[in-house]
Amino acid sequence: MTKIVGIRFKPAGKVYDFDAGVFVLNQGDPVIVETEQGLGFGRVTVPPQPYDEQKHQSEPRVYKKVFRLATEKDFEQREKNFETEKAAYEFCLKYIRELNLEMNLFTVESTFDAGKLTFFFTAEGRVDFRELVKILVNEFHTRIEMRQVGVRNQAKMCGGIGRCGRELCCSTFIEKFDPVSIRMAKEQNLSLNPTKISGLCGRLMCCLTFENETYQVLKQNFPQIGKMVKTSAGEGKVIRHNVICNRIAIRRNDGQEVETELDTIIEN
Repeated sequence: MTKIVGIRFKPAGKVYDFDAGVFVLNQGDPVIVETEQGLGFGRVTVPPQPYDEQKHQSEPRVYKKVFRLATEKDFEQREKNFETEKAAYEFCLKYIRELNLEMNLFTVESTFDAGKLTFFFTAEGRVDFRELVKILVNEFHTRIEMRQVGVRNQAKMCGGIGRCGRELCCSTFIEKFDPVSIRMAKEQNLSLNPTKISGLCGRLMCCLTFENETYQVLKQNFPQIGKMVKTSAGEGKVIRHNVICNRIAIRRNDGQEVETELDTIIEN
């Protein structure tokens, strides 16, 4: 029976499915797998699970296989790749400055077999890097790819510490970016000051999406802002929600603001 195993190539990268073959694999095992760009080094994230072929008859899929368990030489090769990436970064950065290219190079990645170097950068617009690619090919004698990405991807790949004091969510566990809107900040009664709701990347914080659905469900029991309600603390207009504490703030007819429990509402 075919067994499918989940492999991750980066700490917070996407989990890819592979055919485990005859290998007995456990979570965390280092393995060498077949990829579209040749052999790749990854770690088992999801232990092998039986693949129900009958269940997927309508959408048959061919999975690439786990080539073998990683050996000491594979770890040595990976260390060599790290050194190559470091040297390639410094070399490319030097010529970006000499050619006056308006691009922000932030990392370089090598394929496991060192047959290709990918240079990741951000830029405001399109960049003519043809001359730079020629210089890189002449220096490293391998395939070169220049890949322009967004600032969210840059933060994910570089990592860092967020305003909460913990490692960035995108570089630790987020596999893909979900849409984030200013409406989510409004739903959670957060300050709309961009400096307070933006992450290191300068975009709205991804964590705004984590509790958004919970806020939407809890708010279904709350009267709308601006509605007149009667409570045990008096009658007044709803001016604010405190969803987490299950309280509302009202402005009474005498102008005084009062905060009271949601269940004290007599009529709304």
